[in-house]
Amino acid sequence: MSQPPSQQPPQGGFGAPQEPPNGAPQPPQGPPQTPPGPPQTPPPAQPPAAPPQTPPSGAPGYGYPQQPPAQPGYGYPQQQPGQAPGPYGQQPGPYGQQPGPYGQQAPGPYGQPAPGPYGQPASGPYGQQPQGGYGYPTQQYPGAPGPGGPGSGGGFLKNKTGIVVAAALAVVLIAGTGTWLLLSGDDDPKKPVANTSNDPKPPSGSATPDEGDGNGDGREGNDDLNAGRKPGEAKVAWLQKNDVDVPRNGASVQGPWFAGDVVAKAMYRSVSGYSVADGKQKWTIPLPADVCAAPTDPTADGKIVIGVKDGTTDKSKCSVLQMIDLNAGKPGWKKSVKQNGTWDFLSDIGLAISGDTVAVGRTGNANAYRVSDGKELFGNPSGNCKPYAFAGGPKLIAAVNCRTGDAENPQEQVQELDPASGKPKWTYQPPRGWEISKVYSTTPLVIRLDHEKKKQWAIAALTDAGKLRSQLAPAKGDTLTADCGRDFAIFGKKLDGCSGVAADADTFYMATKDDTSGTARTNKIIAFDLNNGKPKWDAPAPAERVLKPLGMEGGELLLYMQPKYDAAGAVVTLPPTGGTPKTLLQHPESAGRIENGFFSSKVLYRDGRSYVFSTRVSASNDKEEMEQATMLVFSK
Repeated sequence: MSQPPSQQPPQGGFGAPQEPPNGAPQPPQGPPQTPPGPPQTPPPAQPPAAPPQTPPSGAPGYGYPQQPPAQPGYGYPQQQPGQAPGPYGQQPGPYGQQPGPYGQQAPGPYGQPAPGPYGQPASGPYGQQPQGGYGYPTQQYPGAPGPGGPGSGGGFLKNKTGIVVAAALAVVLIAGTGTWLLLSGDDDPKKPVANTSNDPKPPSGSATPDEGDGNGDGREGNDDLNAGRKPGEAKVAWLQKNDVDVPRNGASVQGPWFAGDVVAKAMYRSVSGYSVADGKQKWTIPLPADVCAAPTDPTADGKIVIGVKDGTTDKSKCSVLQMIDLNAGKPGWKKSVKQNGTWDFLSDIGLAISGDTVAVGRTGNANAYRVSDGKELFGNPSGNCKPYAFAGGPKLIAAVNCRTGDAENPQEQVQELDPASGKPKWTYQPPRGWEISKVYSTTPLVIRLDHEKKKQWAIAALTDAGKLRSQLAPAKGDTLTADCGRDFAIFGKKLDGCSGVAADADTFYMATKDDTSGTARTNKIIAFDLNNGKPKWDAPAPAERVLKPLGMEGGELLLYMQPKYDAAGAVVTLPPTGGTPKTLLQHPESAGRIENGFFSSKVLYRDGRSYVFSTRVSASNDKEEMEQATMLVFSK
């Protein structure tokens, strides 16, 4: 699709699904400099590049004043084992020219302007000392609204589900005109209306959490779940019931993490490891306070670093890091997160591991430590832009915020960091107003961005060099969804860990929101071409069933077919060309009620076993609490 000669890319939107034209300026290394001029006109037969953005003068302040964290002095009892501007041109003008300190906030009760230089106390509620209950405790009653909501973009006390446009929106580019149209996804067809602002709209729908229907089944421990197993059905390898006395409000479960023959999880004030073969507990490590943060994956050699509160009161901070060797079942080093200045909040943190580095992010601040020995590797960089949240795995990806005088029009960046030094390898800068919400995949890199003011969101793919590769553009009426859990943190954000998405080198797979118009829920899987953002194919789930991507297995897409009231779940596969799902592991009907009874479950497939894992434990009384199923494992 061509663009008229000498016409600049359309103004104001996120960006067209294409890689920048040849000759576009490359993102410089290090802090952003004065942005270059507009890029060259894209070559024929391609959509226009993303719009230029007004250069930031900084980004919304992240850093609400709070008491410095107390320094814990406890020991853990051990139990032995049993651009920088992006590729698109911007209006000339230096960064950081608008007056005001790093940390200015939008007007209103959650962010009064902070006069004076960087680091001076802000006026308003956040300039006061925190009161009892301040800090938003981790344990919440089931179904409590999270400030970020599913797929949260990190806006505190705002549910992202309410931010997403209610009607399904799709981006359509009229060939040869460069004009973006807004199409309605409602049942009532509406005439497309040209968007005179040339502002591309994001894919429709909001990330929908995978919510169970209550507590586990509560079968007796001696009940044989494999009795009457039918030919072709998998067997129940083991069932783990809750063995932790949790608070009245319940407790979130972190993990699972795999290391050798151990699968581990953390909940409330302990971390436990179980045999992947039979589920027997191999070890448990009690903790003196609540687990308050954890990365998605451990290191390759089975070490994890979790966040633990520095006390047991409502004012306790999530400021203590504890390394645990999952193979040995022993705690390692323990230290408090280094505070970056007086106004470094530590009530919430986000953790991500890449290589031998654990990165610690929170509002306006960051630190990183070596997992093997706890040595600090880097802290906040100098300059206008600060990383505040991370995604780990094969690459360390950072969400970066640049200070600005306009809190309603933030400037953010995405960076790949060197895990050992924290130096950016590249910087991608989306247009003003778009915030980094989630990292769906690090290799290839696929991210979600949210625009709070416009109440829109978008999914973009970036190249290995940090250039815009494409923007996903689902067909009209297709509402995409992912399960990113409920994030109760206010000042910290976890970028990775979403389920219901998968990717290979050239394709991104995502499910549509459940269709409830029939007698039972159903949906479909859509495969997107990462080179242009367009759908390659879609595959409907079997009648009255729901499919969720789990990952890739042997070059094929791995999916979980959710159970329903009269049928057990299953792990199925789809070839990269689409088609009909093929059953890989059919869960037994004998365990169907337990499988269907998990509260807010997470499903993984590893080494021929499928794990149905509860992400929260809560019950109305102690008996139900200790009978609640927390992990159900199937094998061939």
